[in-house]
Amino acid sequence: MGRSRRTIPEELLLLALDPATGTTAQPQSLDLGLAGAQLVELALAGRIAPDGDRIAVVLPRPTGDPTLDSALELLRRRGSPVRAVHWIGGPRLGLRQTYLTHLERCGMVHAVSGQMCGVLPTTRYQATETAISREIRARLDTAIRTGVPPDPRTAALAALAHAVGLGKHLYPGNEGRSCRSRLRDLIRHDPMGGLVAHAVMDVQNGVGAQPRRAQAGAPSGPSSGRSATRATASATGPARHVSEQTRHMAGGMVRAGAR
Repeated sequence: MGRSRRTIPEELLLLALDPATGTTAQPQSLDLGLAGAQLVELALAGRIAPDGDRIAVVLPRPTGDPTLDSALELLRRRGSPVRAVHWIGGPRLGLRQTYLTHLERCGMVHAVSGQMCGVLPTTRYQATETAISREIRARLDTAIRTGVPPDPRTAALAALAHAVGLGKHLYPGNEGRSCRSRLRDLIRHDPMGGLVAHAVMDVQNGVGAQPRRAQAGAPSGPSSGRSATRATASATGPARHVSEQTRHMAGGMVRAGAR
């Protein structure tokens, strides 16, 4: 993989950077999104592929990107396909900082040191290549406003931006409501992006933490897992509903891609 193309994790992080404060929006969910974005990038590079709700390595050859190759090697060592929700929900300590440091080395951001309450050292990151951030944002805006199906990279980026909650950061207030809705709808244009986005939202909602064994008296088999997910969604409010709706769309896209 050549380094002339920005990766989806890099673009997601640039979207999340607040130009005024130098902080990242939705930091906790962003960490999950970056792990998911690595999966999408590896899929676009032909290294992994969806296998139902799992991720399988199909070509273990390195991409040339050290951070992606580290993720690819971890997936390879699993030996068998891993559920996307379990991979994304696993420990990813320092992943956001790794990408911030990389963007700084590439000259896309610069670090600004400061202090919190005059005591604790802090570091903010200001975008230096604002044209790049504007170009990324323009791709999303075009897909939202024209209704033209976006390319797979933009569709996956939109899916992840929605999954980590960047919609309200990119399109705030009541006036941005329709744009946030269309951002969510772009999820249907990329099977892998849809699968990963739904996994990110499931991790946030605690779905991935549920025991995989069937409860006493509960039906077994594939349909029982879906029923348990739907029951959890209805019991915990609107956020669950969004995740289940996305699961339905992503599942359909994965099945379509498998044909």
